[in-house]
Amino acid sequence: MTAPQTAVAAEVTGTEILITDPLQTVRHFEPVIFTLPTGCDAPLLWAKVAGNDEPVVCQRLAARSTPVAAAYVATLSFTGAARLTITGPCESAPAGITELEGREVDCFARLDTGAFDLEMCSGTAEGTGASKWGLRHFRGKHDDFELLPSGNNAIGGFYGPFFTPENGLINPPEHTKVEIETIEKGPVMHHYRMHGTIPDGLLDELKGKRFSIDWLFTCNTPYFQRRYQVDDFRTVINGRSVTNKITVGDEFEGGQGELVFDRFAAMQGTTYRAGDPYAGELVEMVRNTLETSTTDNPKFAEFRRELKDIEAAHWDLYWRMFCAWEEVLPEQEIRDRLADVRARSHVAADLTERAWTISDTPVDVSAVPHETIFPGAADKTVEFHEDTGRAMVWWTSKPSGAFQIVQRKQSGWVNWGSNGENECPELPVGVDIKTAYGPFAERWKEIAMQLETAPTVTIG
Repeated sequence: MTAPQTAVAAEVTGTEILITDPLQTVRHFEPVIFTLPTGCDAPLLWAKVAGNDEPVVCQRLAARSTPVAAAYVATLSFTGAARLTITGPCESAPAGITELEGREVDCFARLDTGAFDLEMCSGTAEGTGASKWGLRHFRGKHDDFELLPSGNNAIGGFYGPFFTPENGLINPPEHTKVEIETIEKGPVMHHYRMHGTIPDGLLDELKGKRFSIDWLFTCNTPYFQRRYQVDDFRTVINGRSVTNKITVGDEFEGGQGELVFDRFAAMQGTTYRAGDPYAGELVEMVRNTLETSTTDNPKFAEFRRELKDIEAAHWDLYWRMFCAWEEVLPEQEIRDRLADVRARSHVAADLTERAWTISDTPVDVSAVPHETIFPGAADKTVEFHEDTGRAMVWWTSKPSGAFQIVQRKQSGWVNWGSNGENECPELPVGVDIKTAYGPFAERWKEIAMQLETAPTVTIG
């Protein structure tokens, strides 16, 4: 036995870790992080769970360890509680998370986590849906269903306050690239950190801002985790002061006439207003611009062609026509036309004819005007498909003050966004987000509670 292995055997073999679920529920491959009071530097350890002969591999987390304390992660399935005992060093671990060949030119990593087949992309900054950074493909292993087949949308983009009428409609996921740093990489956990600079729009106070996003994936776990950090900022959106709040947007696509999710609900019931006056005003301004603008350049001609069937066009095309980065229109024309859109949509958003609805049943979003709802504050939400039962469940460590939920049959585009009306961002920067995907429609509230309530861990 080598010296490091001897140290491992002497210092940590026999150490017991007690894991307790405060909810006393069934956990499936729950990631459990524990810290051993030792300088153990073994990359992997074997452990066993009391009452189960199947060995468990534990991966050392370099970023969380110190010379006198070693952090490890394992994924465990248990009910109520489990006792994990370290049995020694692991020299040949099972495959765990595996890497696959990517499909997109900007693929940084395509992972088979056991629960998901997902592709993380760095973006190409070409200004199209297919140039976004984030998760551009996502397939559940339980049903082999792909939520993002075309690669023209992404899970994980963040937008407001940068992607707003006030700021000239800069769309960070389409108009920038990210550098991706590998923090942890092993059979149990992959941890990546994206770094990027938001392109400048029209608002001076939002120029030159940088961001980072941490993504964590663990073996066989039916959820993943992320956290967004952005340089401090303060601006005014939709007539309201916005300080360090962002819009996070997760997109899904089923193709024209098909929805991957067709219901939405919040944990305590859904309080919402239906319809999106701003979307209507923006579309009307797109039509007006196509008909009346005297601008004449190849980019404008391209948009005329792309927006010929405006109802079926990719939603991002509406934004891009008025995007300062794109230079489809002169800056002053962008400012003038968006000022008109803002004035109209701000008034329309607050008219009393759009009453608040309080529902204790899931909402059929595609049946309401503009196939859009704006729910109120929540920290546990779900979108699911009624017939198949597949569901995406979100928990945020602080509530988002509002959401925009779209389930648009014409294009098949579905969206979960942490913003209120007129693109006003509502999710605090630095919030932890856990997102679960699986056949959870019938028990999504239990899943959401598990996302919120991590097991407790005691050494010894």
